[in-house]
Amino acid sequence: MFDSEEESAFVILTAPMYHPHHYGGGGIGGIYSQPASYGKKNGVWYASPGNQGWGSGAAPGRLGRKPSVTEVDNMPSGSLKPSAGRVIRIINSHDHSVQCRVLLNLRTSQPFEEVLEDLGQVLKMIGAKKMYTSNGQEVRSFSQLRNEFAEVETFYLSNTPSLPVGALGPGVIPPSPGRRSRSRLGGSVPDDLSKTTARQRARSKSRPRVLYAPENELVRASSDYPLLDAMKEEPTRITIRGLRRTFYPPLHHPPIDNAPPDKKLSLFWVHGYRGIDSKRNLWVLPSGELLYYVAAVAVLYDREEDAQRHYTGHTEDIMCMEVHPSRELVGSGQRAGRDRKSQAHVRIWSTESLQTLYVFGMGELDSGVIAVAFSQLNGGSYILAVDAGRESILSVWQWQWGHLLGKVATLQEGIWGATFHPLDDNLLITHGRGHLAFWHRRKDGFFEKTDIIKPPSRTFVTCVQFEPDGDVITADSDGFITIYSVDADGAYFVRMEFEAHNKAISCLVMLSEGTLISGGEKDRKIAAWDSLQNYKRITDIKLPESAGGVRSIYPQRPGRNDGNIYVGTTRNNILEGSLQRRFNQVIFGHGKHLWALAAHPDDEVFATGGHDKYVALWRRQKLIWTTSVGYEIIALAFHPYGAALAAGSSEGHLIVINAENGATMLTIRVCGSPLNAVEFNQVGDMIAIGSQNGSIYLFRVSRDGFSYKKINKIRGSQPLTHLDWSSEGNFLQSVTVDFDLLFWDVKSLSPEKSPIAMKDVKWLTSNSTVGFLVAGLWNNRYYPSPSNTIITTTARTAAQDLVAAGDADGYLRLFRYPCITPRAEFTEAKVYSGTLACVKFLYGNHSLVTVGGTDASLMIWELTEE
Repeated sequence: MFDSEEESAFVILTAPMYHPHHYGGGGIGGIYSQPASYGKKNGVWYASPGNQGWGSGAAPGRLGRKPSVTEVDNMPSGSLKPSAGRVIRIINSHDHSVQCRVLLNLRTSQPFEEVLEDLGQVLKMIGAKKMYTSNGQEVRSFSQLRNEFAEVETFYLSNTPSLPVGALGPGVIPPSPGRRSRSRLGGSVPDDLSKTTARQRARSKSRPRVLYAPENELVRASSDYPLLDAMKEEPTRITIRGLRRTFYPPLHHPPIDNAPPDKKLSLFWVHGYRGIDSKRNLWVLPSGELLYYVAAVAVLYDREEDAQRHYTGHTEDIMCMEVHPSRELVGSGQRAGRDRKSQAHVRIWSTESLQTLYVFGMGELDSGVIAVAFSQLNGGSYILAVDAGRESILSVWQWQWGHLLGKVATLQEGIWGATFHPLDDNLLITHGRGHLAFWHRRKDGFFEKTDIIKPPSRTFVTCVQFEPDGDVITADSDGFITIYSVDADGAYFVRMEFEAHNKAISCLVMLSEGTLISGGEKDRKIAAWDSLQNYKRITDIKLPESAGGVRSIYPQRPGRNDGNIYVGTTRNNILEGSLQRRFNQVIFGHGKHLWALAAHPDDEVFATGGHDKYVALWRRQKLIWTTSVGYEIIALAFHPYGAALAAGSSEGHLIVINAENGATMLTIRVCGSPLNAVEFNQVGDMIAIGSQNGSIYLFRVSRDGFSYKKINKIRGSQPLTHLDWSSEGNFLQSVTVDFDLLFWDVKSLSPEKSPIAMKDVKWLTSNSTVGFLVAGLWNNRYYPSPSNTIITTTARTAAQDLVAAGDADGYLRLFRYPCITPRAEFTEAKVYSGTLACVKFLYGNHSLVTVGGTDASLMIWELTEE
């Protein structure tokens, strides 16, 4: 770095830089900048043009120091060509004490207007628009710097449309704007310009300007200063939502490696259960494993071995699932994504090998699959699928051959499910909002429809079950169970109807001994009915409020009459028990959106917080504790010592929790806006809280992490989403909802408006989703839709060799770090349809955790060798 003791010290500029601590230093105004360059090629700096530049007799690999303007002018004239660059002095027209000398490459491909903005940042001037000579003439192009003003050394920068009177010094009046011509400057041309040689006035060629000078214009230079590696690259520019953003390279960073990482993502564990918005989705396989789905993953959970297997063939969220009559195969349908690889379709796969056996519906199904079901009488040779499109098309397939046997547009809005009649493979039943219909498939593939409930009807049929003799049992959103029988003419009629629950019934299960079990979504009750005694109530039980309502029920040991059942709930939990004893939790999941995630600093422990007002602590697949904090949690952070856990709420509260037992130690009202980001500094004596109102709140923290005192706030205007502390704790960087990267000076409690001044700051974490060292995560050429991919979360390993990124389409990707160019390759996994909200590496960097999606899913991934 250059010393700040001489008036003539200057910078090499492509992307100008400014450091606030240089104010008040030696030299003119104390203003200096770190080196950057338009003109470095093959590790060697090229020289400036004419009689200005670096010393020519030096050894390669060293920068020449230019002690004065006179020495530059006395450089041997044959050492360079005039078109390579210019050493000029720039002065802030509003404050003449702020000035600097810079080396410009006149052949840069960067527009002249952008260069003016960069020069303005060096002079602490926002939005520099104009450049003037000392006589008040405006400079509008690189061509003028090469020709008309080739011998003018000092220029003034202004951020106003016109130069104010007195800006150039006393007695100098800016000329009125007029037509500009090199051959008609008249009396306004300074004497020194009239002596410009013809060689210097040569017109610039029409070919495009190149980034670096030709090889024959390179000068090997040396001095007492080592060769500066600054600005090997020009600033990186990426486009986010149609707006271009510029990020400046640090002085030193690890070499760029665009190869994919030597690790791959392997799904280890899936926490939670999709009960919040699904239908029947819980089964027990012959192996004793529980089968259910979360996001795009089918989970097979062995309670005895405490192990999971995963079917990951789907590319978008699973919408429905059904087990084959053999109980060895599964049919599952997914929603449609945004690209051809993510079309809606149905997959048939083996529960033993987890191999995909058949895929059908590609191009036939529209926006998703509402329901799938296997036929019963012929051993499951047929499968039906209901499309989620506007026409709600019902189709029947002979899945072993992929043959479409027939389809019909039901034209029914709000279809909730469909099934085959157990005694007739050509009789299908659909049900939903104001809808219950029987469809008879003829041999020619056409369907005959019989409406059992005719529209308009307010009855919402939520589920269908069957008696052993084929009579149909339905449940509805009003809490009624209805039994339909068929008369001698084949017409269905209501045999009986009774109120079973208060409001909606979510599921019906007919046990082998004739007991019907019903589950209430709103009243949280599970009731048993004796079908052999005209559906007399046997008993019922009510689930605790914390568990939620009933979503799905399945016997623990199908075929046995022991009364033990599994229950999936609307708050994403799975319970086990019976109507004669209490229910115990088997699987815990957050009941609403899950956004907050924090990794322990020195243990493979992590914490999660959701909109369900719960905070949970986990050790990999084990749940350690859960606690209700009374507020929706959207941000979490561990104190560096690991004993305290800070949580930010959507109502503006900071909750401090004891990480050992989950006890709430402290609740502080910070502001009235959501606290989107919470981060401790490296030593743990201060916490920064980023708010939706754009401000950052700073609190002093005690050594144990349990006492907090507000010390100040830094005012901002744009909502903040992510925060990072600098390693020394002097600065913060934040990302706004519009993906602007902002910097903040903690000591002066003010925004740092010059991004160039911050380019060499080392950051403790890499939560910010934008920046030079993660620019390759955006607009990557290998994405399905590079320009539309929005990165929502990032995390860096402690070794700083890998970076993980999640996006708004549910992709999880692993890159080498730093990830700078759009040519960076990666490994990826796609298990979410919604936004991947947060990703964190666990202690040891052997695994990482992701949260997000529409169903509050929580997943643990292991990093394995390729």
